[in-house]
Amino acid sequence: MENQLIWQDRFNIGVDFIDKEHKKLFSIMTKLFTYQKEEGKNQWVCQEGIKYFKDHAMNHFIEEEAYMASINYSGFETHRGLHDNFRRVTLPALERELEREDYSSDAINHFLGVCAGWLIGHTLIEDHAIMGKSISKWVNLLPEDEQTALRHVITDLVYDLFQLKAKVISKSYGGEKFGDGIYYRLAYATEQGDKWEIVLAFEEKLLFHTVGSILGAKSDSMNDVLMNAVRYTARQFVERIKEHFPSAELYEMKEENLLSYEQLQKIFRRERPQSSLLFDTGEGYFAFCVMAPCLLGNESKTLIKEENAMKEVKKYIRKSNSEHKKKILVVDDSIVVQQSMKELLCKSYEVAIAQSGLAAIRCITLDRPDLVLLDYEMPVCNGSQVLEMIRAEKDFADIPVIFLTGRGDGESVKKVLSLKPAGYLLKSLKPEEIKKNIDKFFG
Repeated sequence: MENQLIWQDRFNIGVDFIDKEHKKLFSIMTKLFTYQKEEGKNQWVCQEGIKYFKDHAMNHFIEEEAYMASINYSGFETHRGLHDNFRRVTLPALERELEREDYSSDAINHFLGVCAGWLIGHTLIEDHAIMGKSISKWVNLLPEDEQTALRHVITDLVYDLFQLKAKVISKSYGGEKFGDGIYYRLAYATEQGDKWEIVLAFEEKLLFHTVGSILGAKSDSMNDVLMNAVRYTARQFVERIKEHFPSAELYEMKEENLLSYEQLQKIFRRERPQSSLLFDTGEGYFAFCVMAPCLLGNESKTLIKEENAMKEVKKYIRKSNSEHKKKILVVDDSIVVQQSMKELLCKSYEVAIAQSGLAAIRCITLDRPDLVLLDYEMPVCNGSQVLEMIRAEKDFADIPVIFLTGRGDGESVKKVLSLKPAGYLLKSLKPEEIKKNIDKFFG
């Protein structure tokens, strides 16, 4: 079976012509996945496929926007802005990459993965929000001219500071994880009580390549000197950004926190950002998020102040280093299996979940795992195809993959082993046996 996007009832929003066009877009992506595998047709198929996909996507946007206007949808302007970002930024960038790379396999896969991921996510979240079936994160955003100015200021600052050419790869970063990270919150307020806060997320390797290299750091692990240098560099970075926005000069820093990834996720679940940008610098990712005022809840999160700064930084580093567990990505279309595997493994390992092959590739790209536990019998894109996708990417090819299978008969096992995975596990095994085998693999 070739890669394909199988339409499910949960994708329906309840508007017939919109649902039909969504199905058509899914069908086009499936055909592109199929033809991409045929030798000698890659460039021609992608050129024609992109045109066909774009034509339908553009027509879909026009019809969907007309429908939103007709029902006076309150999120119309924001939703149209997301459409504009995809048709004016994302798609043209993908086309340029295909031309630049002469339609290489990597460029084709990148195009297919980005378009499929956008189509699935946008359908399930933003399009469902039209009918009140979900809540859009992207409301009360900064005006587009301020968003544009902010992006330019940040990219210019990154170049001035570190000679890195940062590129925006998402205008709607939602707290997704990208590698081992450091998460830093700064809260500001005016004398009148107005508040806003900045959340910065840094991939650790970016910090080692920038602040760490300036310090001459010899190690790839965080220490209190590097952490404090990062804190004050980040504070100066934000102060420089404030200089470009006149109203921001009225705000003074009142609070400072180093956050765990779980605390970052809670902020995004609770708050809707006014601007949330994800950048790729070529040396690592970082995100810059302007948040509405938020309370961090009842959890103990000590503010960093002059009298406790050294203690809190050391505590954060110790906790961060101790939490660097092996990362396991569980890929299975069954929610029951996902949750049971996560509960079984989460105390010993950092566990991520993906429900399809495409979601797995996205997870691997953002946060490389140490092991993939892969369902062999998935309906959308089976385990052998996902394994093929992983091995086709040079940067992923050495990631070990263990198949999860419900079939233990000799013929089925032979078929699984012929693909030369790192191993296989029967889903019928007792949980403690599955855990024991995974511990043994890492041991």
